[in-house]
Amino acid sequence: MDPRRNPFSPGAGVRPAQLAGRDELIETCEIAMDRVLNGLYANDIIMTGLRGVGKTVLLNHLVNLAKSRGMETIKFEVPDASGGHLTPAMVIALGAVLKKLDRLKKAGDGLRLAAAALQNFAAVFRVKYEGFSFGASPARAVADSGDLETDLPELLMPVARAAETRKTAVVLFIDEVQYLTKKELSALARTCHEAAQQGVPFLFIGAGLPQIAALAGDAKSYAERLFLYPEVAALDDAAARKALSAPAQAQKVKFTNGALDRILKETDRYPYFLQTWGKFAWDTASKSPITEADVKEANPAIIAHLDQNFFRVRFDRCTGLEQQYLRAMAELGAGPHRTGDIAAALGTTSSKLAPVRRNLISAGMIYSQRYGETGFTVPLFDGFMKRMLPELEPYKPGRRSLS
Repeated sequence: MDPRRNPFSPGAGVRPAQLAGRDELIETCEIAMDRVLNGLYANDIIMTGLRGVGKTVLLNHLVNLAKSRGMETIKFEVPDASGGHLTPAMVIALGAVLKKLDRLKKAGDGLRLAAAALQNFAAVFRVKYEGFSFGASPARAVADSGDLETDLPELLMPVARAAETRKTAVVLFIDEVQYLTKKELSALARTCHEAAQQGVPFLFIGAGLPQIAALAGDAKSYAERLFLYPEVAALDDAAARKALSAPAQAQKVKFTNGALDRILKETDRYPYFLQTWGKFAWDTASKSPITEADVKEANPAIIAHLDQNFFRVRFDRCTGLEQQYLRAMAELGAGPHRTGDIAAALGTTSSKLAPVRRNLISAGMIYSQRYGETGFTVPLFDGFMKRMLPELEPYKPGRRSLS
């Protein structure tokens, strides 16, 4: 069939033609936005889930919903766990927010205080920022102690108050929250806590891997009461079928029940893989309806595509010992698995593998949501590991790469 009309879009953060199965979560976030706009308290939200479940798509959708309400939005992604990403991202984003607030209404003392706080914050954390002036800055110094946990709330509170005088609110969206350092997470949690206590119109909505709830709790003991942690999981059967059939029907194309059954089985109903199988099945089929035979014919090309473009880039970043660890996990199945069982599969102990496990968690390859448990952050990765390394090799200390 004509690839120009193919409605399926397997891409990182690319919105599918049919955003199926997420209505309840979207409504939860919309209610939080409306409560904040009405001067009422709302829990901040961190969506958790594996890769390929559509967290970034949801975050982008929520940004648009906030903008449609006239809210001031800040959005960025934390690229890795090296640290130091939060302060420059906040400076750049808040500078843009203040300029927009200034255009909405003549600057007052609140906006001057916010601008001074931003200039102080940028200076003390050595972030390049040209700044701008609203006239004489207030005498009181804010956000200039050099302590992130103290300064981040002092930076954001004046901005939220300036938004309030303009009948709006500030919403902060952060993707890949698990890559924030403990200090950054602690500062973010304290900011959310103070915003709630002071009743300023500020809301935080983030997205991260499953371990973020434990990381946030470790950073601040009250984080478990401060944040909601809705899980973004694989779609249920009805939503997965709708994600495939609705976009096709819009192009006057149908899937047979057998084709849908096969795709749901192959993908475990994860949104990214549904889009991938849908795209390849469409391009393989010669006419409507798309049949189970079309899906079977497309499968080898799908697996080759995923192995080369989705799984392999993650695998290649790992050392030999890390690859061995991942292969041992795959030997046990999709997971999650007990850490001791993984070590036993390699013929060694958990303590000897602790640094390897820690590095893989830091790199976002695996997660540990509960003590002593480890799982892949990427669905279907166990199958890929078995294709890449057909034989499980025993643990070999000091080995850094595989030939």
